[in-house]
Amino acid sequence: MLPSLRRLALFAALALPGLAFAAAAPKPLKILLLTGGCCHDYGAQKDLLKNGLEARANVVVDHMHTADKTTRPAFPAHTNADYAKGYDLVIHDECAADISDPEMVKNVLAPHGAGLPGVNLHCAMHSYRVTKDYARPMAPGSADALWFDFLGLQSSRHGPKEPIKISFTASGSPITKGLENWVTDKEELYNNVQDPKVFAGHRSLATGFQTTTDKKGTKTDNEAVVVWTNLYGPKQARVFSTTIGHMNETVADARYLELVTRGVLWAVGKLGDDGRPVAGYGPQKP
Repeated sequence: MLPSLRRLALFAALALPGLAFAAAAPKPLKILLLTGGCCHDYGAQKDLLKNGLEARANVVVDHMHTADKTTRPAFPAHTNADYAKGYDLVIHDECAADISDPEMVKNVLAPHGAGLPGVNLHCAMHSYRVTKDYARPMAPGSADALWFDFLGLQSSRHGPKEPIKISFTASGSPITKGLENWVTDKEELYNNVQDPKVFAGHRSLATGFQTTTDKKGTKTDNEAVVVWTNLYGPKQARVFSTTIGHMNETVADARYLELVTRGVLWAVGKLGDDGRPVAGYGPQKP
């Protein structure tokens, strides 16, 4: 081999590893998913969410799951403020309606107060209520608003299991960009305690419409914000929430999983303005 060819071969051998390194995807985002508690099939939904998110983004989802089906499910997060150490984001999908000890709630919130992004799904909105007067709007920053400050929008009840028409209302948000409105199968429409049109603690992204029929046959249309974002605490941690997600059919729906995936990526700053994952954080080939 001629000297010039030898030098060229040596250069290529040295350069290729560097090129391969530059083209490699970044490490997957580490996500902690909390599931368990009352009233939902969390045994199935934890896997639907894990598989759905990992198929749509460069993430690894770890479970913090309990089979406890009461309204007071026990989680390590209730007593260990460092429960999310090493994670990039926590998804709260627990149903802990009767966990009202402020110290437990502060432990759950500790990582987010320190700046860790969060995602809240369905019954997380009805969890960790430290006041029995949760049907009344709580003043932001007050002792009774601990969890509601994190959520950004307060809810106190839900309607029957009937289809909900989802209408995206913030076309400028990368989370909803290009998403089409849809009608769910049977779902629960959570109310908004505050008037979402004037309450400054959130940014509304989608509204849900549900028609219910009472025992006399009278039909009533109900409307509430069902998808929104919030900035929490002194470090303005990004928080994405949706009240949709009661039924397995909804959690398994590709439209729902796409929405939650976008919320996750937005919260960690990995969602482009076009609604797509930034380079390296999209689906990874097997």
